[in-house]
Amino acid sequence: MALIADDMRAMDAVIERRLMSEVPLVSQVSQYILAAGGKRLRPALLLLMCGALGYRGDQRYNLAAVVEFIHTATLLHDDVVDESTLRRGRATANEAFGNPASVLVGDFLYSRAFQMMVDAGNMRIMQTLAEATNVIAEGEVLQLMNMHDAALSEEGYLRVIRSKTAKLFEASARLAALLAQSSPSTEQSCADYGRALGTAFQVIDDALDYDGDVLEMGKNLGDDLREGKATLPLIIAMQRGTEFERAAIRQAIETGGTDQMTQIIEIVQQTGALQATRDAATAEAHRALNALQALPKNRYSIALLELASELLERRY
Repeated sequence: MALIADDMRAMDAVIERRLMSEVPLVSQVSQYILAAGGKRLRPALLLLMCGALGYRGDQRYNLAAVVEFIHTATLLHDDVVDESTLRRGRATANEAFGNPASVLVGDFLYSRAFQMMVDAGNMRIMQTLAEATNVIAEGEVLQLMNMHDAALSEEGYLRVIRSKTAKLFEASARLAALLAQSSPSTEQSCADYGRALGTAFQVIDDALDYDGDVLEMGKNLGDDLREGKATLPLIIAMQRGTEFERAAIRQAIETGGTDQMTQIIEIVQQTGALQATRDAATAEAHRALNALQALPKNRYSIALLELASELLERRY
């Protein structure tokens, strides 16, 4: 991340400028959630990929800010839908300002992002971001439909996370290739890297809901279960567990109950589902590493390699 520290500061300057609104509450809520920090992985991915491909134009700061705005809008909407109360160690925006303000400011961020992407003057860039935003919305609806569904398959789970999470990673990497005017094959390799990285990121995130630390993660342990989400650790545990263990998990998913959270965590660990989930993330990380082989070898592509490797070790 030290490689792009100056780039991230330049992006922050764009964010601060483009968050300005004549409606005070818009700026207040936007600043609240952005000030909470976060990993900023999506814009960092775009900036690192631009470095790897040799693109140094200022448009990378604009599009990095666009990606962060889209991601922030999804967080605002997500927390309302999921009725979340804690994110990044403090109250969610919906908890602090109410649901209506969160939804409407999320809409503002989406529309501001579309204003900014037009500035790039590149139809492929607009197509990429428009498609990504649409797929993310479909992923959100898919996840809503799958709530409290204990029969969700691994294939169905992957479809959700590749739409809801991995798609913006994929778009971020592809945008760098478009800015650099890379060949179609290089563009595809960038997109493949982003998609695999985003999938691995979400799989690890879902594992941490049963094996993380509340203080490190900045969110409540067991939130996924409370929301009735059948994530990969639970899906694998149901495949491997006894009839009693399957029934316990099924009831927890269907009711959104966390009363038996300790028991569910034990089942996930004893069946090897937690390790199997991490193995699935490792397989995705290897796909990302393979995609990098098509990129020029420089300090930025090495950083991208390290990013995929270190992602597997994260605890928050």
